[in-house]
Amino acid sequence: MTDVLVKVIDILLVEDNPGDVRLAKEALKDSKVKNQLFVVDDGVEAMAFLRREGKYADAPHPDLVLLDLNLPRKSGREVLAEIKNDEKLKHIPVVILTVSRAEEDIMKCYTNYANCYITKPLDFTQFMEVTRSIEDFWLTIVKLPPK
Repeated sequence: MTDVLVKVIDILLVEDNPGDVRLAKEALKDSKVKNQLFVVDDGVEAMAFLRREGKYADAPHPDLVLLDLNLPRKSGREVLAEIKNDEKLKHIPVVILTVSRAEEDIMKCYTNYANCYITKPLDFTQFMEVTRSIEDFWLTIVKLPPK
């Protein structure tokens, strides 16, 4: 019997709501795909993680970013723009996962090359379903770019 190399999908969740972090962790825990979830709670920390600065010097390059828009210190809108304007980061798929239903936010995110925009459901069961749908699509169907 030969050993099969299992690729671990690294996911960066940028979320300041502890309840939403807990739900995302729970939904991804039993994932069909082996994944490692990293969490930062503001936009400044997100960019430090992505650029591997300071305490994140040994951080992995994530395969996928789940990004809330309403963050302290640096908004998700700013983080998205920085990611997509950085030659070393712009290939990373960014999924906007936010409570905002504002058309202006949706348009601005797609204008800044968000890979998709999902409005967070407020109901626990629906939130779990949305997170699992993200996992099903982004981690099992989509071919992610190499690191």
